[in-house]
Amino acid sequence: MNNYFKSADSNWFRQRLTGVLLFIVAAFAVLLVRLFYLQVIRGDEYRRLSESNCIRLQYISPQRGLIFDRNGELLVDNRPSFDLSIILKDARPLTQTLEKLSGYINVPVEQFAETITRNKSVPSYKPILLQADVGRDIMAAVQVHQYDLPGVEITVTPCRHYIYEQSAAHLIGYLGEINGEELRSGKFPETRGGDYIGRYGVEKSYESYLHGTGGGRQVEVNVRGQVVNVLKTVDAGQGHEVYLTIDSALQRKAETLLAGRAGAVVAMDPDTGEILAMASSPSFDQNEFVGGISKDQWRSLLSNPDKPLQNKTIQAVYPPASTYKIITAIAGLEEGIIDEHTEFTCYGSYKFGDRRFRCWRKQGHGALAVEEALSQSCDVFFYQLGQRLGVDKLAEYANRCGLGVKTGLHLENEESGLIPTSKWKKRKTGISWQAGETLSVAIGQGYNLVTPMQMAVFMAAVANGGNRPEPILVRRICSVNGDVLLENKPRIVDRLPFSKTTLDLVKKGLWQVVNGKTGTAKIAHLKDIEISGKTGTAQVFSHKSKDDRDDDLSDHLKPHAWFVAYAPSDHPRIAVSVIIEHGEHGSSAAGPVARDLIQFYMGEQSADSGQAS
Repeated sequence: MNNYFKSADSNWFRQRLTGVLLFIVAAFAVLLVRLFYLQVIRGDEYRRLSESNCIRLQYISPQRGLIFDRNGELLVDNRPSFDLSIILKDARPLTQTLEKLSGYINVPVEQFAETITRNKSVPSYKPILLQADVGRDIMAAVQVHQYDLPGVEITVTPCRHYIYEQSAAHLIGYLGEINGEELRSGKFPETRGGDYIGRYGVEKSYESYLHGTGGGRQVEVNVRGQVVNVLKTVDAGQGHEVYLTIDSALQRKAETLLAGRAGAVVAMDPDTGEILAMASSPSFDQNEFVGGISKDQWRSLLSNPDKPLQNKTIQAVYPPASTYKIITAIAGLEEGIIDEHTEFTCYGSYKFGDRRFRCWRKQGHGALAVEEALSQSCDVFFYQLGQRLGVDKLAEYANRCGLGVKTGLHLENEESGLIPTSKWKKRKTGISWQAGETLSVAIGQGYNLVTPMQMAVFMAAVANGGNRPEPILVRRICSVNGDVLLENKPRIVDRLPFSKTTLDLVKKGLWQVVNGKTGTAKIAHLKDIEISGKTGTAQVFSHKSKDDRDDDLSDHLKPHAWFVAYAPSDHPRIAVSVIIEHGEHGSSAAGPVARDLIQFYMGEQSADSGQAS
């Protein structure tokens, strides 16, 4: 019996041992087969990879979203930029490589050395940009001598292209390279060093929609750093498409009308608040900022006395001058101080205290009611009305009409302007308000300051019956697939503080300004389109003598010229605000600009209607 059990145990042990040996043999066989595959079948390929250490990741810059006008006309797109870069790890010997590159493309070697020194913190396996957006000659020279230039490469990146140079520059904006502080802030999650972000205008305000997402590719390079194979690619995501409210043709017309003069134009749909044109002059070419603007160009823009970088539609403030008389008239009528029949007599000046306040018409206007006072812009009428209202009551109505407060436009650095009150002056200067100061405020002078955008919104509200709209610059934002991501609907901010009776009377006066026999803006009259509006001449220099004339002043001291309007008078479809810096007279300088702009727009609308029918 014992021998039986010993024999059974021995058989079981031999079977287990045989199994283990077979497993070990199989495992070694698998290893030998795998080793044969790696070293013999694919040996050359992996030897090359090992010797060159050649698997690298390359970043693919995102393409920014396109920008269109209200009609779908492309305003901003992207073009390929050919950038010259160097990877220090591959550029050996570095000195010799740089000297050869300098000779081939005729660029001082010191310039390359300076760029490399400035980017000394960049890892040696990452590219350093030597020159952005190089021309065809440099690109061809590098490609022809590629074998002699290890580590030197031409890469293609998307580059912003503003199709109409200088057109709509202030509202579209421009780009700039992201800095370290911005990267660390976490506000730009889809960016990395070297990326460009919006610095101004719509490019900045809608950066999160426009930027897109970066991609990458895994590449195989040889010992000279040259790509020999692309192993894997993750495509970059394109930014979303932005559709503005502006009419590109009307925008360019406004810019043409402003050419050679400093000033601003805003045109708006009075019913929706959509901005049809928004021009600031002088302008600048955003394409100069692509790839980085030179120090000399930047200094030239900053030192220009006409401030081309300033968006004068929302960032510049001016005394509203006689355009403010609309506010004074509304306040007087609503407070019951005057009615449509109340008359004040103008003898060419008005004596208040020990000072005489002049009217622009030396011989005076005679007895006038409010409609004629608006039409002829009689200063004396509004001196007397303002005196009875007081500065605080005027300020109350001006604020309700949208002056002295930001309009809500979705662009940065909008100015609020200033509508003075007695408390404001006491707090600001420590001096009490003087009654005589109210007379200047009543005709839009004194401390009053407004922006052209505020005046455009105000005139839109007068035109549409009293609804003060929020100005809209971006109509909608869509994905590249056409999905609507954001759509701005018309929004009413407030109602103007007047009754229908007051509105009708004020509108009659504004109609007379352009179409009446004694109106101050007869130059803006059109045969087929009725325009209503108001002129203004904003003093920037106080005359010391009653005999002083604006004609005797230096150009930079001459008054600014205003004209605000809407058309057609009976069914308004466009509201316009025009300021010409140092243009002297609203009727002669600003009036024709508004007239021609309205005529152009209405002609466009008629043509569109004809095509549609």
